[in-house]
Amino acid sequence: MEYTTLGKTGLRISRMGFGGIPIQRIDAEGTKALMKQLMDEGVNYIDTARGYTVSEEYLGYALEGIRDKFVLATKSMARTKDAMAADIEKSLGNLRTDHIDLYQVHNPSMEQLDTVVGEGGALEALMEAKAAGKINHIGLTAHSTEVFERALSLDWVETIMFPYNIVESQGEELIRKCQEKNVGFIAMKPLAGGAIENGTLALRYVCSNPAVTVVIPGMAEVSELEENIKACADTTPLTKEELSQMEEIRRQLGTNFCRRCNYCAPCTVGISIPSAFLFAGYLERYNLADWARDRYGSLGVKASACVGCGKCETRCPYHLPIREMLKKVAEEFGE
Repeated sequence: MEYTTLGKTGLRISRMGFGGIPIQRIDAEGTKALMKQLMDEGVNYIDTARGYTVSEEYLGYALEGIRDKFVLATKSMARTKDAMAADIEKSLGNLRTDHIDLYQVHNPSMEQLDTVVGEGGALEALMEAKAAGKINHIGLTAHSTEVFERALSLDWVETIMFPYNIVESQGEELIRKCQEKNVGFIAMKPLAGGAIENGTLALRYVCSNPAVTVVIPGMAEVSELEENIKACADTTPLTKEELSQMEEIRRQLGTNFCRRCNYCAPCTVGISIPSAFLFAGYLERYNLADWARDRYGSLGVKASACVGCGKCETRCPYHLPIREMLKKVAEEFGE
């Protein structure tokens, strides 16, 4: 396993970390088995969040007795001092630890960032928790380049997390600036939220950029862990064939696609929006029409049930035209 320093935090971490979103799909015992495998393989960076339902709790259970083997990062969407202070305490309890190595402000808009840094904002709670030894370092996650750029001007931001993958390279110049300013860069969504099927190719692309400090693919199975470690360990230059495959992926996906972050939820009428888009993707791109139709048919609420309220679009960090996209899904599947 290759190790690197997480920017100005000084933390020594594995170049590949563990993204904690998918363990919501398994259970505490499955998480424990994954953590044991991570430890054995030398992967020592773990990312989770207050918003990932049971993720912190499962990790807290799984890390008992081996907590000191890992650099633990979590994050909160709290914007005020009181709300952030409460979330920090909740994270400490869930994770069964007396300190969290990196606590991040989770995906603020420009306006919300004003609240975070203002009087009575979340930053005050983070600074107090840091002074008390409850958290060691402070970072920020973003989905827009505007917020990313502003974060680079804030001296309290020690790390920045941002999407980076074959089809989302809009942050490359800012990623390079992270390296220049010694701000740790954490690459999230290396597989574009599952839209990129070839995980090995996706991870090789991200790891080929020396300005990326750590990449955090989400994993729920040991087999995924082993595949991802192998991909990240392959430092040979990208081949012409791989570059050609990347261009084809870019052509197929473009930029107007769902990353399955689920921030659009809950839908007013109960549509599983990411699932609808996932099955449509299989129908359109991967020659799996029968499978896609079968899975789409199993959804309790179909895309055609959309009432056009638009609440999902106000939550989407990628500003996707979800209502129009759902109409297209309904047309393709006929319901």
